[in-house]
Amino acid sequence: MLVLAIDTSNQALTVALATEQQLLGEVTLNVKQTHSDGLMPALEYLLTATKRQPKDIERVVVAQGPGSYTGIRIAVTTAKTLAWTLNKQLVGISSLAVLASNLPASDQLIVPLFDARRQAVFTGAYQWQNGRLVSVLADRHVALAEWLPKLVATKQSLLFVGDTAAFSEQLSQVGTIATVNFALPHAGQLAQLGMQATPVEDIHGFVPTYLRMTEAETNWLKQHPDNEGHEPYVEEI
Repeated sequence: MLVLAIDTSNQALTVALATEQQLLGEVTLNVKQTHSDGLMPALEYLLTATKRQPKDIERVVVAQGPGSYTGIRIAVTTAKTLAWTLNKQLVGISSLAVLASNLPASDQLIVPLFDARRQAVFTGAYQWQNGRLVSVLADRHVALAEWLPKLVATKQSLLFVGDTAAFSEQLSQVGTIATVNFALPHAGQLAQLGMQATPVEDIHGFVPTYLRMTEAETNWLKQHPDNEGHEPYVEEI
């Protein structure tokens, strides 16, 4: 199976082509840029360098969030468009799982982190079980001060990875921080996770995982406090 993997859910842009046997190629950039400008050139380069055609792709795997609202939408929209127009399978994988999969299999509880600002994080907890990465504590948007006691309560050895620099003092008190070479998502890892997952049945209904409301939606609700049953501000793409 030839898999195309796409992740633009945070600052890094990473795309890969892989089969069950090998990683054919990966392009990963970690610079501040507009992913809408960088994604298609990266995909074109990857296909050309690996001598593959879009029609050769059998499955498109995308990191569907959480992370940057704009970044997630770019990757998900591109993946949905490719899967639909090429009549290929589509798989969505947690962006946090992609990061956690960087770390080798062990008994430790792997805790990926994305900085969500204001002392909050996008996070979850994962563990390798029988050769597969398993979600132990569900992905969430949470204040770090609220999250750490829950992790400590598991009484497991904790290994943090991702946007750890801003929280290093708090994290080092309860666990170990992975080195920076594990802190970037890699589409090659995303491809492997996507090969183990079940494709979505409804490509058109596939949506990003934001885990929190947009600032615009939050402000709208503040101005309309009685409208609790409103329709979602962020529509399906």
